Amino acid sequence: MPQPTALCVYCGSSSGRHPDYAEQVRAFGAEMAQRGIALVYGGGKVGLMGALADAVIAGGGEVIGVIPRQLVELEVAHPGLSQLVVVDTMHQRKTRMYELSDAFVALPGGFGTMDEMFEMLTWAQLGLHRYPCAFFDMRGYYHGLRSMLDHMVAEGFVKPGQRDSVWFGDSMPALFDWMASYDGGNASRVIGPASVKA
Repeated sequence: MPQPTALCVYCGSSSGRHPDYAEQVRAFGAEMAQRGIALVYGGGKVGLMGALADAVIAGGGEVIGVIPRQLVELEVAHPGLSQLVVVDTMHQRKTRMYELSDAFVALPGGFGTMDEMFEMLTWAQLGLHRYPCAFFDMRGYYHGLRSMLDHMVAEGFVKPGQRDSVWFGDSMPALFDWMASYDGGNASRVIGPASVKA
């Protein structure tokens, strides 16, 4: 596939314990803007989410936020986005972010980041999409998860090909090059597990 046009980025509504996280997230956002890649994200202005959106905006890039109504106040919806989509549920949020994107990257985050990214990995496993999925490994944040995925393969719960389709690394140029060269096949783009045929 060519370079993504709209990259869905999952990351924390907190900034983490180390300033390096926000600094690297801002660099990531600046790189997206420079490459002309639109950001699709969770719509907040706080934590890493806010730092990322601010960096893309500062670089002149397009930013689309998708946020459930109940989180508008909790995550403090960002007022300066190109577009803010307010939905009713978390399920609608994930589906809408998927619909707007053609690649998925997880930066450091918590339960929400894991939930969103692993749903995209599951949909890829089921053949519901063939878009690249990657973990950008700032400060070694995802080293343990990478080992866990390898363990899941070794124990027979994940196929090697499925594991190999997920990128881990800490180099921005390598990540964007990998996404641009990604060949995930030609599965139809359909929404959600209900679309899977037995």
